[in-house]
Amino acid sequence: MEFKAYKMDGLGNDFIIIDRRENSINLTKEKIIELGNRSNIGFDQIIFIDKKNENSFPIKIFNSDGNEVSACGNGSRCVAYLLGKNLNTKEIKLKTNNRILNAKIIGNLQVELEMGKPLFSFEDIPLSKTINPADITLDINNKTFAGGFCVNIGNPHIIFFVKNCFEFDLKMIGPKIENHNLFPEKINVTFAEVVNENNITVNVWERGAGLTKACGTAACASAVAAFKKNLVNNKVNIKFSEGILNIEIDKNDNILMTGPVSEIKKINLKL
Repeated sequence: MEFKAYKMDGLGNDFIIIDRRENSINLTKEKIIELGNRSNIGFDQIIFIDKKNENSFPIKIFNSDGNEVSACGNGSRCVAYLLGKNLNTKEIKLKTNNRILNAKIIGNLQVELEMGKPLFSFEDIPLSKTINPADITLDINNKTFAGGFCVNIGNPHIIFFVKNCFEFDLKMIGPKIENHNLFPEKINVTFAEVVNENNITVNVWERGAGLTKACGTAACASAVAAFKKNLVNNKVNIKFSEGILNIEIDKNDNILMTGPVSEIKKINLKL
């Protein structure tokens, strides 16, 4: 069986998008892992678009390890752009497992996404025990990492603020933090460097996908954590290796993420 799909990315954070509004297409976990391998097509996430339900398009998101997740900021922006072009509209509403996302195409390959409110309680992140989510200390490889800030942006994140975010080997420590027993649903890991009150540079290990060029929810999580710690303003640029995402936090804690997406590339997938 061969069917059409799309390949897109947001700042190098790359996705396969499968439109199943007309044809039902399901992939096994093993097939997702096979396709996600960088020696094959390769992607950080694979996203399925389902038939419009009421006024929103349900999407299903799977990491390259084959596990389903509830949030993908850059992927949602790419899906919104694809649907916007397909339907000749600038506003798209997406429905993930746990929230509604309002997206708007605001320029050539530029998409704004309302991410909703962050969750801060240990139950919502979730953590396996009752401790302060805004001040987490972990011992990894006989080294102590203190001051971690945990937040849920539709998926769980921990952010450590450091002087140089690239001096840490995330390929080594990322999976150990991701799979730490404090995090029953695993966790996304970010080392963030506050440049000034308007700019943060980040280095991200993504749960279920590994070291990634960019991560939209990590950008939101880093901005929220830095804002709550009074390190930055409510509007901040999050810098990745291939560009910047602009994050704004309003007075009600709603998060707005704006940034670029790639051109839409059609591909054929064989099963």
